[in-house]
Amino acid sequence: MALRADRFFDPDPHQREVAMQLYDRVAGLPLICPHGHVDPRMFADPDYSFGTPTEMLIIPDHYVFRMLYSQGVPLEALGVPAQDGIEVEQDHRKIWQTFADHFYLFRGTPTGIWLVQELEEVFGVEEKLTGASAPAVYDRIAAALEKPEFRPHALYKRFNIEVLCTTDAAADSLEYHKAIKASGWEGQVRPTFRPDAVVNIDTEGWRANIDKLSEVSDISIDGYPRFIEALENRRAFFKAMGATATDHAALTAHTGRLSEAEAGTIFRRALKGEAGAEDAARFTAHMLMEMARMSVEDGLVMQLHVGAYRNHNEQLFKRFGRDKGADIPVTSEFTRGLEPLLNAYGADPRLTLVLFTLDETTYARELAPIAGHYPAVRLGPPWWFHDSLNGMARYFDQVMETAGLYNTAGFNDDTRAYPSIPARHDVWRRAACNWIAGLAVRGVVDMDDAHAMAYDCAYKLAKDTYRLGD
Repeated sequence: MALRADRFFDPDPHQREVAMQLYDRVAGLPLICPHGHVDPRMFADPDYSFGTPTEMLIIPDHYVFRMLYSQGVPLEALGVPAQDGIEVEQDHRKIWQTFADHFYLFRGTPTGIWLVQELEEVFGVEEKLTGASAPAVYDRIAAALEKPEFRPHALYKRFNIEVLCTTDAAADSLEYHKAIKASGWEGQVRPTFRPDAVVNIDTEGWRANIDKLSEVSDISIDGYPRFIEALENRRAFFKAMGATATDHAALTAHTGRLSEAEAGTIFRRALKGEAGAEDAARFTAHMLMEMARMSVEDGLVMQLHVGAYRNHNEQLFKRFGRDKGADIPVTSEFTRGLEPLLNAYGADPRLTLVLFTLDETTYARELAPIAGHYPAVRLGPPWWFHDSLNGMARYFDQVMETAGLYNTAGFNDDTRAYPSIPARHDVWRRAACNWIAGLAVRGVVDMDDAHAMAYDCAYKLAKDTYRLGD
């Protein structure tokens, strides 16, 4: 499968040569992973095993099974656990064979790029994955996973990760993070505070989540003031455990402050199970204001991911639950939606607000001008459906001239798939170097500036934005 050294660079020989020069200087830099969804328990146990190749690379990865589902492969045939009692395939070799038979579906996709690089560079697989090669490739990966060098701690060192941040619910006890700290292991694995399950009152199981928040904070949440107290308590705990950021997901970027009486009334209705859709939208908009206020006070970087219509496939959601590849982007609006929050906190030097979107039409029209004006705002990298070579090229083209490179947040891999992290960062570094090389060959920047920009894109921007310095 030999990966080309100049892959993803422009076919123009001059630009390709400059891109290679830039890339060679940044390819070996440590990985800063400020936002992702890797399970922290794998780092709490030095003997943690990933299980079979199927358990590691297929069953937990919605990027993989989403594509196969789109071509008629049912999730139960891929071993994805069901909630409705339906039996799912348990033979992991059979699941792998189904995956390999359909691997051609990933041609030209970012998932295909990541997987090919993982197979070659992480597992040493030298042949193309096909239906015919599936058994041999499975055996090669399975044999590798038995070795000590394929335990999470060893891979952390091999991947040259400097810091990795997980995403953890507000009511999470952080038991695995406690175990990591107590172990004395030198790796940096930090939590990130994500309160969506208790802030968005239309979340399934919201009342049970509030009860859990009461339990872990030791604050009886009988009304809105105690709810705010519990959130502030948990943020302080997360910060003490090494967190430098929070993360928030919302369908829209709408913000707006309610009076304490209004917020209290909505919260009481939610406790009784009587809150409606309008209540939920208004309360989320208000809580984004509160989260910004808290970030001003405690210094945690605030991330806001906007524009995912969650669980669009109702039947799939009922059978398999959340995060099964059925989240679809929607049109988003930021200029008016964020106006209350930015008027309150956008010029406050204590706030860093990192914005992400699934609506690329907002890049040049709204997000770049917002980031190019408000001191608190940084633009996050292309996210989810746009975390691809073309998505990155569109981002560089539409954002950078107006926002400027230094009002962006560098890269984060945003992944659950631990072995894909190096490949994802490599794609970003190559895409960034190709864009910067284009500026250099056209005389927009000189080579000294080009090298500095490549270094910042690959390493420094993310480290500085998320306050992950020593």
